[in-house]
Amino acid sequence: MSKPTITYLSANLSPKRQHSELLGQEITELYGYINAATAQLLTMIREFDQQELWHLEGICSCAHWLNWKCGIGMNAAREKVRVANALDDLHKISASFASGEISYSKVRAMTRVATPDNEDYLLRIARHGTAYHVETLVRKYRRAKKLQETGDAQKQHDHRSVHFYYEPDGSMMIKARLPAEKA
Repeated sequence: MSKPTITYLSANLSPKRQHSELLGQEITELYGYINAATAQLLTMIREFDQQELWHLEGICSCAHWLNWKCGIGMNAAREKVRVANALDDLHKISASFASGEISYSKVRAMTRVATPDNEDYLLRIARHGTAYHVETLVRKYRRAKKLQETGDAQKQHDHRSVHFYYEPDGSMMIKARLPAEKA
């Protein structure tokens, strides 16, 4: 993959400004290539993990293998494996990442809450916002989801009940409604 040369510079810009714009364009272009390469790397990590090829070397997980062989810190290695596996079901996010359109930072955040049903919405935010915007949205989404689950738990708690009665043979029949984790 050869890097295209950027040739257009406005004649109205000072040499320093022209250099600044050219350098800025080259940085963003190169980062697009890095994003695409990272997407390819994560596809390979997913395949390596799903086939448990790390196990052939006596290693206990793909993250440990990445730590050992690639020098990736354990937390970062676990995140790469998590993101790689999450992308398997997120075809639109995967395609945008593979094209270099969105960064690993945005993808990592989106995969914490993304489903095939909400990935279009998350991609709109990722394409038009910063990584900070995406991370903030994901954090608030997770909080709202937790509050919703807490509300569901409260409803289950409020509707718990125990009923009992005696059968004609003298045995007692008990019927209880409890939250699943309490049953």
